[in-house]
Amino acid sequence: MKLGAFSVSLHVKDIVKSKLFYEKLGFKVFGGDMNQNWVIMKNEGTVIGLFQGMFEENILTFNPGWDENAQNLDSFTDIRAIQRQLKEKGIKLLSEADETSEGPASLSIEDPDGNTILFDQHR
Repeated sequence: MKLGAFSVSLHVKDIVKSKLFYEKLGFKVFGGDMNQNWVIMKNEGTVIGLFQGMFEENILTFNPGWDENAQNLDSFTDIRAIQRQLKEKGIKLLSEADETSEGPASLSIEDPDGNTILFDQHR
């Protein structure tokens, strides 16, 4: 199972303050839209997303089909195949991808400690 790029999506109270804080740690804006209250930041191979008002907790995020630079991978496990494998292993899904679709889709699960894990395929 190839999960793709990994990042931590952080629920933040003030996106401007959070962006400035992470810039002090060496992160640079990599994507997103401050006007929509979200920004993706990167420090070498480490990627974080800052999200204000979009969800209530921090989320572990995997992007099947992408590397850490949001570049398409030649080979990857499609999210629907990941979903089937998770179900086969008895992992409960919080949200599911449409098995009849192709391309972009998402699903989410929860680890034993209640941490949400999002699989978000953009291609």
